[in-house]
Amino acid sequence: MSKQIVHTEQAPAAIGPYSQAVRVGDTVYFSGQIPLDPATGEVVAGGIDAQARRAFDNLKAVAEAAGGSLDRIVRLGLFLTDLGEFAAVNAVMQEYFQAPYPARSTIQVAALPKGVGFEVEATMVLG
Repeated sequence: MSKQIVHTEQAPAAIGPYSQAVRVGDTVYFSGQIPLDPATGEVVAGGIDAQARRAFDNLKAVAEAAGGSLDRIVRLGLFLTDLGEFAAVNAVMQEYFQAPYPARSTIQVAALPKGVGFEVEATMVLG
């Protein structure tokens, strides 16, 4: 098995011992993206809409660095600290993805890194 590490300056640098994404064959496994501004490393200002947009922008940047695009993503994992914001995140997601949508899970968690309210992870197939 050969694996290729994916990295781009257009998304935040890893804040721990992990890669932004790893490609194995035609499959790319993304680490979670939180709403950090890649230029500053700081959490974006604003509510859940702003956080979701920044996280999806970061995901898009890593997808492009891996040679793909959001429409090649086959699975998403969404993590929210408040499922009451589920509808708002769905609305933002529809700005980035069109039918047929990727498979998805949405999970409420007690906390996320840096105190954010949203994180997204993904799997993409390039072939």
